[in-house]
Amino acid sequence: MATAVEQPPLVLGIDPGTAITGYAVVRDDHEGAKLQASGAIYTPAHTPLSQRLFSIHQELAAIIETYRPSTMAVEKVFFSRNVRTALAVGHARGVVLLAAAIHGLPVFEYSPNEVKQAISGYGGADKKQMQNMVALLLHLDEVPTPDDVADAIAIAICHIHTNRWQDVVQASDSYP
Repeated sequence: MATAVEQPPLVLGIDPGTAITGYAVVRDDHEGAKLQASGAIYTPAHTPLSQRLFSIHQELAAIIETYRPSTMAVEKVFFSRNVRTALAVGHARGVVLLAAAIHGLPVFEYSPNEVKQAISGYGGADKKQMQNMVALLLHLDEVPTPDDVADAIAIAICHIHTNRWQDVVQASDSYP
């Protein structure tokens, strides 16, 4: 009798925004993170907010149904000097979390500093350093664009690294 081979975890990383929502589907095959798909959901600037959010939800639902990730990793809300930008990100984030709930995906949230620490080893890394590390970790010839896509990939990799670390800690706690 043949047994099913368990697939390694598939993480959907999301960098939410109303203009551009970056996404990345990354597999943790225990030899390293492998990029399965990535892209951006764009919404036109002069479209009413409700339509933009609906569009983000529809496209994200299609991505979830296509790739069937096991978890979603999203950037935590951070305080911004620009209240309008923070509010727009909050709207998009709410739609992203709703899509995860509808599809039964557990959601893990990471602060920008946690993502930077997990990817570059330095919580104060700048955007260029982060993008270069994403390309290096995934053996890509180029830095993914736009920035929102590179950020979504970084968030997914952060989740994979965090899970690996938690597995190591749990294993050491159970060691006699």
